[in-house]
Amino acid sequence: MSRTGRLFDMTITDSTVDAAEVAKFSAMAAEWWDPTGKFAPLHKFNPVRLGFIRDLAAAHFARQGVKPFAGLALLDIGCGGGLLCEPMRRLGFAVTGVDPSEKNIGTAKVHAASGGLDIDYRAASAEILVEAGAAFDVVLNMEVVEHVADLKAYLMACAKLVKPGGLMFVATLNKTLKSLALAKIGAEYILRWLPPGTHDWNKFVEPQALTQLLVGAGLNPLKTQGVAFDPLNWDWRLSDDTDVNYMIVAGR
Repeated sequence: MSRTGRLFDMTITDSTVDAAEVAKFSAMAAEWWDPTGKFAPLHKFNPVRLGFIRDLAAAHFARQGVKPFAGLALLDIGCGGGLLCEPMRRLGFAVTGVDPSEKNIGTAKVHAASGGLDIDYRAASAEILVEAGAAFDVVLNMEVVEHVADLKAYLMACAKLVKPGGLMFVATLNKTLKSLALAKIGAEYILRWLPPGTHDWNKFVEPQALTQLLVGAGLNPLKTQGVAFDPLNWDWRLSDDTDVNYMIVAGR
């Protein structure tokens, strides 16, 4: 994929980007790398999703070593401040981080530069990348699908960005009464883990529905993995419980 020319000359129009969601996260952009700030729950959640991505990708591509993914290209779409991009770069991927928020991208660029990491950060959308003919070995869609304007159209666009033989990881929230109680009411209004209004429960999606959408987009779902909060250790862990948080990995 070229990093010059038409790909990044385009503007974010006529896409599945939800402008209200972009504004919401742009307002918190300066706090992405504060482990005690508004993104503190994501910092706690990060190790379990990183491990899941690393292990599944290593098995799929038959890779090992200190930088097992050297020579492979990864896209983190809806990358925010780069919490996933940086460790993925350290694992050897050539990383492109894309987010429709200029402020998020600004935060990500500054933090990556401070660590000497060469990550290609751009304010763009899935549709922009598709129109430019971009393709990646791995596409990350982590905690993004519940914030887009048109889920079906968004996944159709993202699927086109996965190379033949590549993988897409999707992490999101199940639409259950349990997720309403814990991830929405509990997390935002009782425990105050997240700013009120961070999530819209109506945009949460059941694993079965997400699986069908991925199949319709031309991908082959390979694994569905629940993630649960462990109150005894105050940490996240992989689980068979998909009632609240879950991840799906799909191949092309």
